[in-house]
Amino acid sequence: MENVRNFVIMAHVDHGKSTLADRLLELTSAVEAKKMRPQFLDSMDLEQERGITIKMHPVKMQYKNYTLNLIDTPGHVDFNYEVSRSLAAVEGAVLLVDATKGIQAQTIGNLELARHQGLVIIPVINKIDMPQARIEETEREIADLLKIDPSEILRVSGKEGTNVEKVLEAVVAKVPPPKSSGGPSSATLRALIFDSKFDAFKGVIAFVRVFDGQIRKGDNIYLIQGKASSEVKEVGIFKPELSSVESLGSGEIGYIATGIKESGKVRVGDTITNLQPQDLNFQAIEVLPGYNEPQPKVFLSIYPGDSNNFELLKIGLEKLKLTDASLQFKPEFKESLGRGFQCGFLGLLHAEIVSERLKREYDLELVLSAPSVLYKITASDSKERFVYTSADWPESGVLSAQELWAKLQILTPLDYLGQAMELIKSIESKHQKTDYLGNKSELIYETPLREIITKNFYDKLKSATKGFASMGYEILDWRPANLVKLDILILGKKEEALSRIVPEREAYAEGKKIVEKLKENLPPQLYSVPLQASIGGKIIARETMRAKGKDVIAPLYGGDYTRKKKLLEIQKKGKKELRAKAQIRIPSQVFIEMLK
Repeated sequence: MENVRNFVIMAHVDHGKSTLADRLLELTSAVEAKKMRPQFLDSMDLEQERGITIKMHPVKMQYKNYTLNLIDTPGHVDFNYEVSRSLAAVEGAVLLVDATKGIQAQTIGNLELARHQGLVIIPVINKIDMPQARIEETEREIADLLKIDPSEILRVSGKEGTNVEKVLEAVVAKVPPPKSSGGPSSATLRALIFDSKFDAFKGVIAFVRVFDGQIRKGDNIYLIQGKASSEVKEVGIFKPELSSVESLGSGEIGYIATGIKESGKVRVGDTITNLQPQDLNFQAIEVLPGYNEPQPKVFLSIYPGDSNNFELLKIGLEKLKLTDASLQFKPEFKESLGRGFQCGFLGLLHAEIVSERLKREYDLELVLSAPSVLYKITASDSKERFVYTSADWPESGVLSAQELWAKLQILTPLDYLGQAMELIKSIESKHQKTDYLGNKSELIYETPLREIITKNFYDKLKSATKGFASMGYEILDWRPANLVKLDILILGKKEEALSRIVPEREAYAEGKKIVEKLKENLPPQLYSVPLQASIGGKIIARETMRAKGKDVIAPLYGGDYTRKKKLLEIQKKGKKELRAKAQIRIPSQVFIEMLK
């Protein structure tokens, strides 16, 4: 293990992680020159198109006499669970900062995760070849953040390859080799699952870091938390494609084809051992530190555009769950849309990426609801429960409600400080502090999570600051909230699919917006249709759809006015009787428009 180094590259989104990884692959000849392409480790079409890393990507490289196991990690705040999982499998981290942008919100967020794991940090400034690079200024920001001498910071250009080999030399010199976990028996296999995917022939393929012992094809393994036994079908390494080897030993990173076809039995964060249940001594096989179960922050419903594709949607979600442990889902049914799933995500980008993968990889047309967040309520029966849809809101009433608050961190150049603060004024928030990092200002606020999620705060911030500001957030605690269920009535009948949970002070504006949009999208009827928004039976907003006109006196030419009036009265009476008996069937397309 003395010649093994395990490390990650981490940074804020778009700071050049994947480009630097390309140069490292070239320097170590891990990929043949004829196969090389930009962003090589970003294997998904979505990653290539958007220029961002969505999934962690491990690769094994040889440099001089050393084996280097690299994991390239995502940079967006929605995927920091991916980052935290990769950090548990390594001993060091390259902290990359864009010289044109300097330290940004997720730079600090990732640094805190790495420090929590006790990793060695190697600071690197990237994009020094850019004309707008602020190298000295960025160097001072990093030195102040890490409390180090500026001379310890490497200056590189991932695009040009300048000084990239110094990164490899720093990894070899500074990152410690892996050590045994210190268990009672180093011969007993202990491996941590940090990711997984599904193969139709080999079953679930677990990405693992081996801490103790050794594993070969044909070995019997046991997954402690999944409580599943299996015979190993294959072991291998990442080159970066899967490549089988004879064995994986202590300190190495690789994969195990488990042969297990039930995805729920292989859990990210689980410990694999070569002991079987009857031999398992939990004092001798201490479970490796795994991961805190990720708690979804954003909820929305996903329905197939064609109801016949429900099973295909279910299969797609189950397969994505293997590669994305933070995705959560459960079935639901709405009369207007049929069968679908309530899904939980870590953020809006996370939700967008999952839905886009379902569309592309399974050729599905999807209907998505508007995003919501989780609330905690105490109903009139004094029972506490969690809700995120109006369908879960108890009809008997609510005694009290709470919502999650978050610490919102914004880093913005001083030139855009006014625009950022003006945007923050538009949401409910409490100022905590303002710090300055060179020509940047760091704003810390506390705000309800719904203000960040349901109002698309991230996009608004990017727009207000022309893309120069960045943000991150972390969940704080539950705090009291004044929430109500906003019901939507059509012809006096409640349409549950259109109801939602809102803060009481926003109920009127939200109700008015919904009934106005509904009026635009509902097909006209032969009679007038009242559209109402209500709270607990009290109407707070109303729009009326006028009856579809039919001129019953059009065939009449001249003649007695009383005859025309008589025809109009007969028509009016008929519409009134029709409306009294009416039941409007709302087309599914209307629901789709309302959910957008």
